[in-house]
This record gives sequence, C-alpha cells and structure tokens, in this order.
Amino acid sequence: MKKLLTSVLFLFSTAILTGCNGQTKPTAKTNNQPVKGKPVLGQTKSYTEGTDYLVYERVRMLDKQGFSAPQEAYSLLLPKGWQYDGAIQWNGPGSSCDGTFGWMKATSPDGKTSFQQFPDVVYGWTTDQQQQQQFNQNNRGNPPNCSFRQPMDAEAYLRNVFVQEELGNAQIIKVEPNQAVVEQMQQKNAEHMQEMQQYGAGQMQFYQSAINATLRWPNGDEGFAVLGVTVGETVVPNVYNGTYTKIYTTGVTKRTVFKYPSGKKDEAKNQFSMIMSSIRSNPLWSTAVNNYWKSMRGRKDVVHRGKIRLMDEQTRQMGEAAIRKGNERLKSMDNDMRSWEQQQSSQDRMHTNFLRPCGK
Repeated sequence: MKKLLTSVLFLFSTAILTGCNGQTKPTAKTNNQPVKGKPVLGQTKSYTEGTDYLVYERVRMLDKQGFSAPQEAYSLLLPKGWQYDGAIQWNGPGSSCDGTFGWMKATSPDGKTSFQQFPDVVYGWTTDQQQQQQFNQNNRGNPPNCSFRQPMDAEAYLRNVFVQEELGNAQIIKVEPNQAVVEQMQQKNAEHMQEMQQYGAGQMQFYQSAINATLRWPNGDEGFAVLGVTVGETVVPNVYNGTYTKIYTTGVTKRTVFKYPSGKKDEAKNQFSMIMSSIRSNPLWSTAVNNYWKSMRGRKDVVHRGKIRLMDEQTRQMGEAAIRKGNERLKSMDNDMRSWEQQQSSQDRMHTNFLRPCGK
C-alpha cells in the first residue's frame, strides 16, 4: 500500500508542479486565433488555488499530557484552510484502560470533506465463564474503546462494530485486504512476543489482519476507511485440574476514515493519499512512550510474580492447615469409633448373656 500511495503522491505532486509552472504549449495554429478551451499563444492561464490545485500545510499534533512540557507526537499535511482538532490521552497504569491513545479530525472549510483518526481500541476476552462474568463487571465503567468482546478480524470489526457504532451505519461498498500493513504488524507482534516471553508468558499466538474499504452514507456521502486488527491468544494451563483457559486481547489500530461528497472520488483519492503518506511520527516521542510502557509492563510482571509466589505460599499454608485439621478430625473420629466399638461390644455381650440360659 505504501508503494501505491507513494506512486499516487508522485503523480499528484507532478500534476501540481506542472500546473504551477504557468506555461502552456503553443497551439498548432500559427495565426494566434483563440481556440476554445485553450489560451492564446503568448498568454498564460491563471490557476485558482483550491480549484485547480491545492496547497498543503504541515500541522503538528502535540502531546500536552504525558510530559512536563508539550511534545510533538506526530505531524501530517492537510490542505490549506482546513480546521483540525485532536489530542493525545494518557490513561495511567492501574486505570481501567491504561495506555496512550490519540485522535484527530480535520475538516474542509465548507465542512463537506473530512479526515478522521479514531483512538485505538482494546478488547479483552476469555474462555473461562467465571472470568467472563468478572470481566463484564470490571469493564462496565471503561471507556468505549476498552471493553469486553470476543476476538474478531479486521473485516468482521468493520462490519459488526465500526460502521454500526461509530460511522452512522454506513454502507460497505468494497473491502480489500492490505497485506503490506499485515506484514508490518507481524514484525511488531514478533517483537512483542519476544518481550512477553521474557516475562514467562506461555503459549502465545498472534493473528493479524488489515483492510481498505469503500463506504457510502445514507445522505449520499462516500468515503474510505482503513484499519488493522491484532488478536493475541494466550493459553493459561490450570496445574490443579489439568485444564486450560484461553485469554484473547484484540487491538484495533489505525482506524482512519476519509469522507467526501458524492462525485468527488478521484479528487478525494488524491487528498487521502497525500495526507496518509505525509504522516510522520516523532521518533523521540515514540521511543519515550514505548520505553515507558515497557518499563510498566516489567514492573507489573515483577508484582505479578510476587503475587504468584505469595499465592503459592498462601496455598501451601492453607493446604497444610487443612491437612492438620483433617488429621485432627480423623483422630477424633477414630477415638469416637473406638469408644463406639467398645460400647457396642459391651452391649453385644449383654445381649448374649441375656439370651444365654441361666446356669450355662
């Protein structure tokens, strides 16, 4: 996809540069008579900004929450005159939905065309029914982008969740897989798996999918949508009964939608390609954020391991106490049994003696 966007960007940029040159080729006629639709030889055609060509400006999205002073998170090109808004939100460790999430929306001056990046989504799921009930209760107060759902791939998420809950029931015209994005996600997931294995994670697998889609809204507007989904599957064995539980984490990223009026598809393609290919993440910011959350995962693992050791110690103590109580109970029952046996033997002798004839 990146190569395709680069090619489109090159063609679009070439068209702009050619148009801005302001020179036209002379006509085949030598009498300098006007030809309909063409300028007279020696004259130049005037081009109107916003109609014949677009000027793009680089805008910068700042992280105003995670650092002592605002830091640039990423930047991108937008057509001149577009209005935009967005934010980088931090949900600290221990919160119901910890992580760093960003969103932004840009709109053309007439409000008919828009570019929107939605925050990432994280879903949790487990095959254990008791844990399902606990997760449902614990996730009731979570924000919409962090909830409890069964795992799904990119197309299923688009059809069953995204267009229904956030895109106003847009009609899906076409869906195509994006293998280039899948390969990038696979590389990142391989790095994540390597990190998790350092924490002692058991059986883990990742499933990646990414799509490009064409949409149409009830009012006639059309649009493009792109997104990627990673499903992480972890198998947790139960050493006490020999069963296992599967825990799923579904992450939906790059949720991006470009919306435009009907009949403007070619122009919209050029604009969307230009914007997407212009996104530049600040490497210093990205490194700082990734290192922070990696350190938090490491600390959480230390605490988790400590809790496991504590739980094991508590289990051992509880087991030993249960055994002691059991032995005491058995001893008490044994004493009771011996008393009963002695009493019963005495009673049996009494019955025997009673039935025995006198003098025998």
